[in-house]
Amino acid sequence: METGANRDAKELMQKIGYEFKNEEYLEEALTHRSYSNETEKDRRFNNEKLEFLGDAVLNLITTEYIYELYEKKTEGELAKLKSQIISEPVFSTIASDIELGEYLYLSNGEIMSGGRNRRSILGDAFEALIGAIFKDSDYYTAKNVALKLLLGKINKLEEIEGTGDYKTVLQEFVQGKYRKMPEYKLLNTKGPDHDKVFEISVSWNDKIYGVGIGKSKKEAEKHAAKEALVKLKNKSSKNRRTI
Repeated sequence: METGANRDAKELMQKIGYEFKNEEYLEEALTHRSYSNETEKDRRFNNEKLEFLGDAVLNLITTEYIYELYEKKTEGELAKLKSQIISEPVFSTIASDIELGEYLYLSNGEIMSGGRNRRSILGDAFEALIGAIFKDSDYYTAKNVALKLLLGKINKLEEIEGTGDYKTVLQEFVQGKYRKMPEYKLLNTKGPDHDKVFEISVSWNDKIYGVGIGKSKKEAEKHAAKEALVKLKNKSSKNRRTI
């Protein structure tokens, strides 16, 4: 690949865990329109079409993932969560995490004006990168790479609702009221090895109070604890209304 970026794109492939069969897709994903306009390259050779494709692929990946993971959420709740994930702030943050800006082909003007760190450029480049992986391989490979990068952000968005430390809150409640520890039990595992989903229950006094699903056992336990806390909160509210 041409020199024009600060870093070798092979480093980027190692970071994302995917090696391109056709590196031209990667080069296209990393080429900003300003670079094509400033050089002798075909001006149509830039990442805008791959960005368009990547946006659609990421929409499907995210929709499918949260639909399967959060079975108890309403359509409105899922739509709100999806809109928070499919956003420039999230995509640009992921791009910054993998230093995507250092691999971009930008014009001198864009570089001088801070283009390597501009959120709009980084967010668009991330979409283009996922689009390039989809073109070079298939949907499931693109999904695997995208979810590795997205999962931390999805979990963080979920935790905005509260402290996110549902297991600790539940443990303190159960110990204080029942002098027992909540018990977590694996109920089911589904999906291929590289894309497993775990279903775990939380119980005490031989009664299940919550069931959670997640991409890891830890995540599933967190969601089980959250469901148990919601049930306890609703039960407490009902008792107060009957007094």
